[in-house]
Amino acid sequence: MTTLNRRETFALTAGAALLAAGKAVAATPDTPSPRERLLLDRGWRFHLGHAGDPERDFQFGRDQRTFAKAGVTSPATLAAYDDKDWAEVRVPHDWATDLPYAQPATPLPADRADAAAAHGFKAIGRDFPQNSVGWYRLTLPIDAADKDRRVRIEFDGVFRDARIFVNGYQVAENASGYAPFGVDITDFLNPDAPNQLALRVDASLGEGWFYEGAGIYRNVWLVKTGPVHVPQWGIFVHSEVDAGGALIRIEAEATSAQDERAPVTLYHRLIGPSGTMVAEAATPLVTVAGHATGTGVAEARIAAPQLWSIETPNLYRCVTDVLVGGTVVDRVETKFGIRTIRFDAERGFFLNGKPVKLLGTCNHQDHAGVGTAIPDRLNAWRVEQLQAMGSNAWRSAHNPPSQALLDICDAKGMLMIDEARINSTSAEGMDELTRLVRRDRNHPCIILWSVGNEEPHQGSPRGARISAEMRRHILTLDPTRPITQAIDNGFGTGASRVIDVIGFNYRTDQIPAYHAKFPDQPIIGTETASTVATRGAYANDPATHVIRAYDTEHPWWATTAEEWWKIADAHPYIAGGFIWTGFDYRGEPTPYPQWPSVSSAFGVLDLCGFPKDNFYYYRAWWRPAEPQVHLLPHWTWPGREGQPIEVWAYANCDEVELLVNGRSAGRRPMERSGHIAWSVPYAPGRIEAIAYSKGRRVARDRRETTGPAAAIVLSADRLRIAADGRDLAMLTARIVDRAGRTVPDAADSVTIALGNGLRLLGTGNGDPTCTIPDHVPTRPAFHGLMQAIVQSDGQIGPLRVSAAASGLRGDAVTLLGLPS
Repeated sequence: MTTLNRRETFALTAGAALLAAGKAVAATPDTPSPRERLLLDRGWRFHLGHAGDPERDFQFGRDQRTFAKAGVTSPATLAAYDDKDWAEVRVPHDWATDLPYAQPATPLPADRADAAAAHGFKAIGRDFPQNSVGWYRLTLPIDAADKDRRVRIEFDGVFRDARIFVNGYQVAENASGYAPFGVDITDFLNPDAPNQLALRVDASLGEGWFYEGAGIYRNVWLVKTGPVHVPQWGIFVHSEVDAGGALIRIEAEATSAQDERAPVTLYHRLIGPSGTMVAEAATPLVTVAGHATGTGVAEARIAAPQLWSIETPNLYRCVTDVLVGGTVVDRVETKFGIRTIRFDAERGFFLNGKPVKLLGTCNHQDHAGVGTAIPDRLNAWRVEQLQAMGSNAWRSAHNPPSQALLDICDAKGMLMIDEARINSTSAEGMDELTRLVRRDRNHPCIILWSVGNEEPHQGSPRGARISAEMRRHILTLDPTRPITQAIDNGFGTGASRVIDVIGFNYRTDQIPAYHAKFPDQPIIGTETASTVATRGAYANDPATHVIRAYDTEHPWWATTAEEWWKIADAHPYIAGGFIWTGFDYRGEPTPYPQWPSVSSAFGVLDLCGFPKDNFYYYRAWWRPAEPQVHLLPHWTWPGREGQPIEVWAYANCDEVELLVNGRSAGRRPMERSGHIAWSVPYAPGRIEAIAYSKGRRVARDRRETTGPAAAIVLSADRLRIAADGRDLAMLTARIVDRAGRTVPDAADSVTIALGNGLRLLGTGNGDPTCTIPDHVPTRPAFHGLMQAIVQSDGQIGPLRVSAAASGLRGDAVTLLGLPS
């Protein structure tokens, strides 16, 4: 028998009558909620504004009366405005992907960095005012039934400096492009006329040193509730796990928009991963004053909880009914997971009491073909690619992730470091921090809050004060998770001593000395490696900005993959590390910050998500239970006959033997966390690596000399997609020879053609110097590969996609659109 503690006994006794009352009047989970939540992804219109000439954007721009009177700021904010010449777009939307590249008139020499390179040479920012402001318009789905409801718009991210208008009235402003925000628009709605939403978004100034896009690049929701309701982010569910199961604590808020006081009861049903109710609880009666918010706490116990973990990401749902006078007036569903986390200064990170090495990557929100406007399914695909490598953790660099990405990480078992955009205790900084924590604290994937990254003041007393205050504030909102900060110098001073878990950006070789000096502080590598490589290239060529894909090239501050991982792997007190980066991203091209390099080369996967060779190094050691050997480079080197070729093998076995055209070139032991290298005179034919463990063959890999390009092989990550207008498929066009082998230097231009029921989101090829627009159907392959992203347009049934190239045999795939 489980013995209840004093707090649990009091809560259960006091709540018994409330539970009975809640059961009697609360609707079943299948009954429609009084709340309505609509995704606003279609029907938008877009047009560029002008950052340098206010008269073009506002009715009274030139004579300084723009905001003199409410409701008369700009004709474009009114329903009567004629927007037929505006482009039809869907959200998420990044208008910067459609802008031209700003090729410098005189390219800088190799020893000088071009400032425009940081954001990928896109023609946006202060030097391009004609491209840096965007206007959006949408007719809101408001009808007569909404007359007595509260209506709210919730934005997960708009880049940046957004002004929101409803029927001509400015209803909100939001500065940061990464901070989620919402606004109640009830007072500005027309009961019997169209209701016009408009946004003016100004991306003239940036927040990062990388490509950031522009526009409404994350999801937008319209929320309709009764006058008494749960406010945005008003439910916080957390748990304590012990021998008797899990104690669930539900902190709930209720807001009243009416004049009179409201007696509110909150009744909570806890639904398990299988869909059955496993517990219930009621918040004691809360009397909410008019136009105020009340808070109540309820507790429930689950005797045999199914814990959330990397392998089994079990999710529960807390269904909260708001009752006033015996009537359900609102319902909110909150997903949560039951798990324990702990960082130990000697033994690293523990999940549910078991040690787990954090095998992480850092990532920006950016992908070929779409820029920062990443649809939900593409986010899921990106998580899947990293998990295939063995990664179990994601650091959202250097800003809060999207809500959609967090939902996906919850569902797929990917751990997350959730990072604030700005390390500041200013009013704006703390407000953004509050929104971040309140939005994200129910997500079981989040294991750390990060309050900064390589801050100029990190090693100073000021830096300590700021980070300590941010930490204190976070713990008032969420006492269940520790706080970290990514630091690259000043270790042992300033902010590094006021956070719970110190994050080392690079300097992995300094971690042992730090641990010896501060043995009580847990440590992670918040940024590691920064190896640079061009996928499919095996010789450096500064003239064309090509970087060889062996694990040898990195900036001065960084290391190879092998160097950092050997240190992290050898020391249990290093809880793990986060590679810079999982994917290539636009901007910050290194080591060539000059035109035409428009994206980085740091990724383990390129901008399309095609693996580079280092992917297989990490896969070998991050998935040790699965025997692997990976051989590099390719074996097609015309004109180099007889010349030595550097051949590497990544494997996680005892030994690897290399065969060259059937003859052994040596069988060598595999060092833990290392690689094996041979120097082989090139001769056309085949090289093959055979991996052995305990004397038995466990894996093999081969490379063959290919013939000329002969055909395209088109494949999709999934052949079945939801016909919901949102789901998508990732297509790979592979250039092959007559034997079906990928031609390593193929650069044939591939054209994607779609049948009815699909729309092309974009194409890419992973080339860091490619400046072809994102949304075109024709693009050259890069080292034999090209990618297309196709999205459902709502049609059920067969959906055909074909790929063609001059002189090559084409190919096609048929997707199946399923009812959603």
